[in-house]
Amino acid sequence: MKKWIISIIVLCLLISVGMFYSTKQSVNAHNVVLSNQVFNATFSSAISEADWEKGDIYVKNQQGKKIDVDYELSDNGKYIEIPGLSEGTYTMFMKKKYGMGKTRVQFNVFEDIQPVNSRAELTAYFDLVKKVQGNGKEDKVTTETEESSVLSVEAKDSSSSRGGDYSTTNNQVEGVDEADMVKTNGSHIFSISENNVVIVNVEDSVNMKEEAKIRFTDEFYPNQLLLSDKTLMVIGQKNNIPLVIEADNTEEKEQKSTEETKKIAQPIDSMTTVYFYDISNPKHPQLLREIATEGYMVGARLTDNILYYVTSVYPRYSIMEGNEDVELRPYTHDSSRYLLPKPLSYSDISILPSTLVANYSVITAIDVENLLENKVITKAYLGGSEQLYMSQDNLYLTSTYYDSSNTNQNAREMIWNPGKMDTEVFKFALNNTSVEFVGSSRLSGTILNQFSMDEHDGYFRAVTTKGNRWDENEVSENNLFILDNKMKQVGSLTGLAKDERIYSARFMGDKAYMVTFKETDPLFVIDVATPSAPKVLGELKIPGFSNYLHPLDENHLIGFGYETKVVPQEGSKEPRIMTEGMKISLFDVTDLANPKELDTEIIGEQGTYSAIQHDHHALFQHRDKNLYGFPVSIYGKEEGQEYNQFKQDGALIYEITPEKGIVLKGDLLKPENPAQLYEDWEEMIQRILYVEDSLYTIAMKEIKRYNLNTYEEIGKLAY
Repeated sequence: MKKWIISIIVLCLLISVGMFYSTKQSVNAHNVVLSNQVFNATFSSAISEADWEKGDIYVKNQQGKKIDVDYELSDNGKYIEIPGLSEGTYTMFMKKKYGMGKTRVQFNVFEDIQPVNSRAELTAYFDLVKKVQGNGKEDKVTTETEESSVLSVEAKDSSSSRGGDYSTTNNQVEGVDEADMVKTNGSHIFSISENNVVIVNVEDSVNMKEEAKIRFTDEFYPNQLLLSDKTLMVIGQKNNIPLVIEADNTEEKEQKSTEETKKIAQPIDSMTTVYFYDISNPKHPQLLREIATEGYMVGARLTDNILYYVTSVYPRYSIMEGNEDVELRPYTHDSSRYLLPKPLSYSDISILPSTLVANYSVITAIDVENLLENKVITKAYLGGSEQLYMSQDNLYLTSTYYDSSNTNQNAREMIWNPGKMDTEVFKFALNNTSVEFVGSSRLSGTILNQFSMDEHDGYFRAVTTKGNRWDENEVSENNLFILDNKMKQVGSLTGLAKDERIYSARFMGDKAYMVTFKETDPLFVIDVATPSAPKVLGELKIPGFSNYLHPLDENHLIGFGYETKVVPQEGSKEPRIMTEGMKISLFDVTDLANPKELDTEIIGEQGTYSAIQHDHHALFQHRDKNLYGFPVSIYGKEEGQEYNQFKQDGALIYEITPEKGIVLKGDLLKPENPAQLYEDWEEMIQRILYVEDSLYTIAMKEIKRYNLNTYEEIGKLAY
C-alpha cells in the first residue's frame, strides 16, 4: 500500500511540471489532502450548482467511474468544498465551456501523510516548486486539457511563582515553559549578555556575585534560555557551519569520521543550536551535549522535562539544477554521535497536506532528564511555519496561504495587497519525544500571534482577521473558529468588527476576549462554552487599543497598549488616528454582557514604548502581592519643542486589583538627563524578576537589586 501511495505522489509531481498554457478558467487547489479533511478548490470564474446537475462538472475515482459527491458551493460560486472522500486518486472534470478543452484537476486523498523515502521523490517535489515559482504562482495544483498537459498553478495562564518564592517566565500555558533571555532558579540568575551567558549568585541578601560566564565564539549568538532542574539550555543561531553530504548508502552510518563523505562549497547558513550545561556547580558549568537543527528558530518549549523546538529551513534547491551534490534535506547535528552535521534520513521527511512551498518545518524533541543517554528525535515536514502554539499534549504550527489568483496585479500592487490570505493550521500530537502529525485545517484570514490560538477540553480555538482595511473589494473583518480534536471545524463566528483588525486576543477557559481597532478599541467578550455555537456576549468601545491582554483573575483582564487620538484631515472623510502615550487598562468582565474599563493609566506621550507591547515575556508579575511591571522608555516634549524626545527609561511596577485599580508602587526610572538623546542599550532594562524580598532588573551589561517592599536600590553588579 505504501509503495502504491508513494508512486502516486511521484507520478503527480512529475506530471505537474509540464508546459503552461493559459486558460479562461484557472483552478486553485491542492493535489494532496487527508481523508479526514475537505478537498477545496477556488475558481477564477464563478460556477453554479446547475453546472453540477447538468454534468458540466463532475468527479471520477481512480477507476475512471463518475461518483456522486457532497459539496458546498460559496455564494459567489468561486469556492467549493468536497468532504467525505476515502483514500484514492480523484479527478474533477470541467467541460470545454470553462477553458481550452476539457479541464481536469487531479488530486489524491490519503489516510495519513507518508515519508518521502528517496532523493528522486524529494527532487521531484522541488522541481515542481521551482517550476511553479518560475511562473510567478505558488501553492497550486495541476490542471490538464484534452489537447495538452497543463500546469495551471492558479491550481491557561501560568503563575509567576511556583515551588520556591521566585519569578518564572510569563508563559501562555500552565505547565509549558517558554524560552526567554533570562531565567532564575531562586539561587542564581542566568542571563544573556551579547554572545555570553552570565551566571549570577543572588543567595546572599546583600551582595550579588558573578560566578561564571559562559563565553561563545563569534559564530554562535545565544538568544534564549531554558532551565530544567540542574540543566541549563542555551539556544541560539550558529552560522557558517562546514557542510558535508553523504552517499545514500552511508546515510545511516554514525559519522565518527569523514570517510565516504565529501564536502561541498556552500556552508550551512544557520543552525539553531542547543548547548546543554550541567549547573550542579554553577561556578563551573559543564557542557554535556550539543544538538543542532538547520534553520531559524520558530519557537521552543519545555514540558515534563521534554524539550521541543521548531525551525524553519529553506534548502538550497535554487542551485540544484546541474548540481547533483546539492543536498535538499535539512541537516542535524548531535555531538554525542557525529563530528559534523549530517542530513536527515528520507524516512524522517514528509510532505504536509495542502502545501507546495520550498521550506521545511523541522520539529526536534529530546528528554533532558537523562540527557547523555536519550536519543534526539527530529522530523521534517515540507510546509512553512510562522506561529507556534503548544499545549501539554499537542503542538500547532501555522502557515499563511496566499491566493494570488488576480494575475493582473503588478509587482508593486502585490506588495501592498498580496491577495486573499488564509491560514493553514497543522496539528501534531506529543507523546514524550514522539511527534505525530494529526491533521490540518484552513482558516479564513490570518492569525496575529500565539495568543490568537488556544486548546481547551480537546478543542482548538483561533481568531483571525480576513481582508485588509485598505482593500475596498474585501474590507477587513474578524472571525473565530472552533475545531475538534481531528481538526474538523465545528463552530464559528464570522464578520465581526468590519473594517478593523485584531490587535490582541486571549482565551480563558470558556471565554474568549478579542480587541480590534480602527478609531476606538472594541473589546469583545465571546462565549465559547458550546463549541458548535459560540456567541458574542458583550462589547466595550473605548479610546486607544490593547496589544497584549493578561488575565488578572477569572473576571478581570489587564490590557497593555496605547492611548490614541482622532485628528480630522482636511479634504478627507477618514480622520487620522495618532498613538499617544502607553496605556494600561483594567477591564471588568464580571457582567459578560456589559464589560467595563475600571481604571486606566497613561504613561508618557507619543513615542513611549515598552517591550511588553510586543513580547509578553517582558511582563513582571508577583501574584501574591498583585504586582505587575515592565521595562519602559518615556518620550515627551517640553514647552516650545516641536517633536517628542527621549526623556528617560527604566521600569515601572504597579499594584493592580479590582478594588484599588492601577496603583504605581515602584518608580525605577532613571533621572532625566537633557544631554542624553537616546537609550543606552547596555543599561536598558530587558527583564524584571524577583527572588523572595528582592526585585532585580536585568540589562545587557548589569543587574540591579531593589527591596521589593520599598523599591530602594540595594545593589548593582556590572559584567
